[in-house]
Amino acid sequence: MSRLDECFKSLQLSHQKALIPFITAGDPNADFTLSCMHQMVDAGASMIELGVPFSDPMADGEVIQQASERALANGMSLKGVIDIVKSFRKTNQKTPVILMGYLNPIEFMGYEVFSKAASEAGVDGVLTVDIPPEESADLIEAYARYDIAPIFLLSPTSNESRIKKVSAVAKGYIYYVSLKGVTGAGHLELEHVEQKIRQIKQLTSLPIAVGFGVKNADIAAKIAKIGDGVVVGSALINCITDYVGDERQGQQAISDLLNDMRNAMDSAIQ
Repeated sequence: MSRLDECFKSLQLSHQKALIPFITAGDPNADFTLSCMHQMVDAGASMIELGVPFSDPMADGEVIQQASERALANGMSLKGVIDIVKSFRKTNQKTPVILMGYLNPIEFMGYEVFSKAASEAGVDGVLTVDIPPEESADLIEAYARYDIAPIFLLSPTSNESRIKKVSAVAKGYIYYVSLKGVTGAGHLELEHVEQKIRQIKQLTSLPIAVGFGVKNADIAAKIAKIGDGVVVGSALINCITDYVGDERQGQQAISDLLNDMRNAMDSAIQ
């Protein structure tokens, strides 16, 4: 059983939902990212989505776009992200790590080379935002050879046919984009989210993690009642930018927010 499957099974047995923080690797630097990963686990994170910085992150809003720009300016690369995961695994063999990003850096490195390096470093899944199931056969085959879960997105506009296509190839979990827009945007209509997740669950047995628009503990708690996991990204990146020049304070702000979310989520579903 993969780390991802074990994590969701353990959470189910303990009547909890997955808290999945996202930060951009290398923002503001690699050492910060590595330290922050450990602190996020201590604060209640179930698994970690680690953003691979890219020059044209079209699915991301301004907050994460700027995080990518800072990371790239500091020299972060796909290889550097893999190295961070490798360092994380020296002391943490349990917490699943998912890389989230765009196809171009993976294609440049090569599907086979990337999959092998990522697997050896301890990556559990990869969410590639800009490749649909219809075009991902070669990539999925490479992932399968190295036991990496291909994770896909569904959105409010995904119809039954799209849900079935994604469900047929996805592993680990499905990421449900709760808003029509980019990361960090808009206002969540929880009733619509609940209706869509109910539809998706009729067509797949995979866990559903909900992201985009998760700004605080109250929203996280409400989503925990609906889905199997809560993804928070822009709100954490804001903690970094709010304390530019004081990395310790930035990490503490991230830990505090995640701790509040963890407690609110657990209280909501007990």
